[in-house]
Amino acid sequence: MSVGTILGFIIGIGLFVGAVLSETSDFYVFLSLSSVIMVLGGTFAATFISYEVRYVVLALKGVYRVLFAPTISRNLLKSEVGRVIRWGYTVQKSGLPALEAEAGKLKKTDRFLAFGVDMVVSGYSGEEVRDILNTTIETSFGRNTVQAKILGKMGSLCPAFGMVGTLVGLVIMLGNLSSPESLGPALSIALITTLYGVLFAQLLFNPISAKIQQREEIVRFRNYLVAEGLSLLAERRSPRYIQDKMNSFLDPAIHFNIDKMKK
Repeated sequence: MSVGTILGFIIGIGLFVGAVLSETSDFYVFLSLSSVIMVLGGTFAATFISYEVRYVVLALKGVYRVLFAPTISRNLLKSEVGRVIRWGYTVQKSGLPALEAEAGKLKKTDRFLAFGVDMVVSGYSGEEVRDILNTTIETSFGRNTVQAKILGKMGSLCPAFGMVGTLVGLVIMLGNLSSPESLGPALSIALITTLYGVLFAQLLFNPISAKIQQREEIVRFRNYLVAEGLSLLAERRSPRYIQDKMNSFLDPAIHFNIDKMKK
């Protein structure tokens, strides 16, 4: 669970509600179902027109994953170095076929890593492993960041449809100048719709788009780290060389120390 994401959302809503309540006791003036329908309805309609339905559904599922999917921590990156080094010792003692059992274990939990280990066991050269895995990394990154682009687009659409609501409210207001009692509700709809558009954009769609983009960049970095380690395994490099090369990807504060590991 992403505590930071949930906490940020709660703080954002809390500050908005607190600011409103500190200035007025009539909080209900800020509630308008028609404004919500105009902003979200227009946003979803334009999004479904712009993108294939399956991509939009995946993007909406991405909202759930941002809140509850596990993240890749710094310590996990360090442990990936340790895992590849252990495999390096295994290859030194028993040869590349000894990794075949590892590939079988990984197929259900980490398909990318299992794919890489399979190539190493199959006898691909280090350069071939690196080239194929790098292509896999970039194509996967491109596919997975489509969700971020869609949510970012929705974030840009919300204020636009908020402005549409504002124009509708102004048209209604100007069409009823002869009825002063209708001017207040019409102007309220005009302004509240713009407010909803900004809130949905800046507290929901844009932040989640940025979070998905950031997470995919972290996953891509982790995969490049692992790909380099696997290519060095295929080249039969020593565990210490693998350590130094993979550590070059990491912050010095989390460098793996081969001398402290249990072989």
